[in-house]
Amino acid sequence: MARPIWKGYITFGLVNIPVILYPAEKKFDIQFKLIDSRDKARIRYMRINEHTGEEVPWEDIAKGYEYDDKNYLVLKKSDIKAISGEHSKTIDIVTFVNKNSINTMDFEKPYYLVPDKKGEKAYVLLREILKDTKKVGISKVIIHTREYLAALIPYENALVLNLLRYHQELKKVSDYEFPSNNLKTYKISAKEIEMAKQLVNGMTTKWDPKDYHDVFRETLAKWVEAKLQHKRISTKKTKTNFKKGNVIDFVDLLKKSLEKNKQKVAKKHR
Repeated sequence: MARPIWKGYITFGLVNIPVILYPAEKKFDIQFKLIDSRDKARIRYMRINEHTGEEVPWEDIAKGYEYDDKNYLVLKKSDIKAISGEHSKTIDIVTFVNKNSINTMDFEKPYYLVPDKKGEKAYVLLREILKDTKKVGISKVIIHTREYLAALIPYENALVLNLLRYHQELKKVSDYEFPSNNLKTYKISAKEIEMAKQLVNGMTTKWDPKDYHDVFRETLAKWVEAKLQHKRISTKKTKTNFKKGNVIDFVDLLKKSLEKNKQKVAKKHR
């Protein structure tokens, strides 16, 4: 099992549920090391004092707030603990909202909450209530040196704490130039819309995350293995439907896409 990130209590009303916070993500990245291409020696990073030029050990490194040019206010671990107080050990549910009211753009990172000793009954009670009411608990939690907004969500037999982005952390849509929703401006015909709907409906399936995997990572792993075995591999070139500067016939593309999808479905049934 992964190492716990945090240990404390879920609190709502007068109820306290002892829980342990674990990461819900698994990383499958192929790890690369930075090396000198000339002799394949590892590249090392050092923590250098800009005045003395000497390396600084981890135990002497502190967080500092620059309140003026090169003037810092040092923040110690004891200061952080004093500022956070009791809240450093609690996931405070401040309100409950409908599950569908949270925008997917708000979600940032999921964690599993595992009940600690003697916390199972209250844990199960909260989980089932959230399932039955289709609600999530909007909470605040301090992890390390930052307070997070989070959603407490039931997932199968687990309670998941999904960190949320604060409203000010998301850039506004108006910051960018997106096409308007006026179809006439882009000369989109009713025929194109109807055929596009047919294509979408024909490609619609039941969502199952197990159907998808990281093709790039797998291909890269095979490439590494082939290189190690002194083998050559061939790479396929991806064909494009249009070239730069050409006028795209969307009706023709949609027709071809529909036909291709029908052949795929027929092959799957066979």
